[in-house]
Amino acid sequence: MVGLSHRTAPVDVLERVAVDGAAAAKLATELLGSEHVSEAVVVSTCNRVELYVEVDRFHGSVDDVSQILVERADTQRDEVLPHLFVHYDEAAVAHLFQVTSGLDSMVVGETQVLGQVKVALQRAQEQGSVGPSLNALFQQALRVGKRGHAETDVDSAGRSVVAAALDSVQRRRGGLAGCRALVVGAGAMARLSVATLATRGVQDLTVVNRTAERAARLAATVGGAWLEWDRLAAALPDADVVVSCTGATGVVIEERSVAAAAADRLPGRPYVLVDLALPHDIAPAVADLAGVELIGLSTLVEELADTPAAEAVEQVRGIVAAEVAAFLATRTAARVAPTVIALRSMATEVVSTELQRLDGRLPDLDPRVRDELVLTVRRVADKLLHNPTVRIKELAGTTSGADYADALADLFALDSAAVDALSRAAVPMPGPATPPVPGEGAR
Repeated sequence: MVGLSHRTAPVDVLERVAVDGAAAAKLATELLGSEHVSEAVVVSTCNRVELYVEVDRFHGSVDDVSQILVERADTQRDEVLPHLFVHYDEAAVAHLFQVTSGLDSMVVGETQVLGQVKVALQRAQEQGSVGPSLNALFQQALRVGKRGHAETDVDSAGRSVVAAALDSVQRRRGGLAGCRALVVGAGAMARLSVATLATRGVQDLTVVNRTAERAARLAATVGGAWLEWDRLAAALPDADVVVSCTGATGVVIEERSVAAAAADRLPGRPYVLVDLALPHDIAPAVADLAGVELIGLSTLVEELADTPAAEAVEQVRGIVAAEVAAFLATRTAARVAPTVIALRSMATEVVSTELQRLDGRLPDLDPRVRDELVLTVRRVADKLLHNPTVRIKELAGTTSGADYADALADLFALDSAAVDALSRAAVPMPGPATPPVPGEGAR
């Protein structure tokens, strides 16, 4: 997987790289044009552009896929490359499972991304860019995401963060009624913030976002106002409470702007800023300004550490970890199965050939004697193959299973074309893993 997301790239870069349905299909076609790529699925949302590909080699394919993604961006190569991240094999599986479970979203636990991944898979299926490997991966990822939401209360995690932040604001200001609020951003966390502020009595609310249309749409949901992005600094003095959650990778609210906004305010009514972004939107030095209070994610995480929402997130991480292990074990088993079949087929062919030779040399052999010889030869072949086939099945769920299968294929000089054909026919479709004890998921 090669891509960039709200965790690695600023919003303006994400916007230039993002592709719609038709462009995503064209991008998948370009990926299949690489000599190393056999399958491709493009996941593109407002917060991520990720290319999942099945490749025959790691080095070389990373360069090809990265170059194709960079060329799709309406910007300079050097503006995109530093923000790319790459996951290979197990890490790619774990990342996709985390994405569908909502663990990698700006609002942890949100379900929208599950539908977006489903659409990406359907588009790849219709286009024919997905094959057995990625189809199995994405089908399982969708099941993992559904399982996480069905078995835990992870959906509440994002709402809990916003609620905790505004609870903290109310304690500091003695309430929110009559406050003038400024929300910076228009993504999922911003939408939650606007809705929660409105339900808590804030009527004077303004939204600022890089994309004016999105700011206007969000403000309209609560009858609020909106401003162009370049008016952000000018809007700060008019607000009592600022909630920032843009998803940018750099500071968007500078210390000097907050200092100017906090000047000449009445004592006893602190100027409160809430930073819900990761990485932070607001300069940390703001916390040292007189009359200003800064509430950040680190503080909120500590407050929520022992809540049901935090427990739900840990449960989903445990589910993801178990499902990754189950998927990899099943995939390994599917990889070694063709070698077992080819080995058995080879033995059957050898036995048949030798029996035909026996019939040619001893055409008058007593039928009862011949039957006993046939049974004896087959028993010998079975016994010779018993330990290798038992061992390969034992190792099928481990990382060494595939290596053992390759060694058997070499030792017995198995027909590589036959093994490859059987491998292509094997489509691993693992079911849900046994519910695990909550723990940290693979990253």
